[in-house]
Order: sequence, then structure tokens, then C-alpha cells
Amino acid sequence: MTDSDSPKIFIDDDWKRQAQEEKERLAQQEQAAKKETKATDRPTTKPAEGTEEHELPQASFEALVSTLTSQALLALGVVEHPSMGKMLNLDLAKFNIDLLGIIEEKTKGNLNEQEKQMMEQTLHQLRMMFVEISSRYTGPLGKK
Repeated sequence: MTDSDSPKIFIDDDWKRQAQEEKERLAQQEQAAKKETKATDRPTTKPAEGTEEHELPQASFEALVSTLTSQALLALGVVEHPSMGKMLNLDLAKFNIDLLGIIEEKTKGNLNEQEKQMMEQTLHQLRMMFVEISSRYTGPLGKK
């Protein structure tokens, strides 16, 4: 075989430059994405299929009390669960009310006036609802 019969190999000297440019472009895109994430300062998550995306509230004492209150109201059947409908689970309701009572006890002297009033009123209302609803199902002396 002679040199004229073998295929000629062309070496492209630009491939290194093109690869370097591509690498730099990708690095810039990655930096832009990081800046965008830092700007929002919150991780983004996809909502579960069939649900709407909602912003979560800022973590706070009020949010904690509200979460446990919501759970107690669901268990008492006062509030309807979006997918399960109304339910009654007195044990679960009592558990959530007791958790709020523990939080009230453990935070005594550390709450501002607004937080203290919210806790007292919430617990009073939940306890009264619990007594009223549980008496319907167990009778006046707690007998079924």
C-alpha cells in the first residue's frame, strides 16, 4: 500500500479550543443557576401529582401551634380532611391537645403576651370541643 492509497487523517487543531469554550459556557450556566438558587434562598420542590404548589409559611411558634391545632381539629371531625373526608379519632385528638399542653407548660415564662394568649385560648377551645364531642359518643359518665 502506498501513501496515496491510505486515507488521509486531518487533525483539527480547533477541537481543543472548541472543547475549552464549551467547558467555560457550561461553567457559566452552572454559576448562573447557583446565583438563581441563592436569590430565592429556598429549595424548590415539585408538588405531588394532583396537588397545587403552595409556599410554606415561615417556621414560628404560631405555625407550630397552628399545625397541632389543625391535627386536633381533624381528629375531632370539626375539619374535613381533603382526601379522607370527616373522621373521628378521639385518641389522636387528645394526643395533639396534650402536646399543646406540654408546649404551654415548657414555654411558660418564655412567651410574649400575644403568644401566651394564643396558647391559652387555643387550648381552652380545643379542650371544650373535646369534652363536648367525646361526651356525645361516650355518654355523661364516659360510658359507651
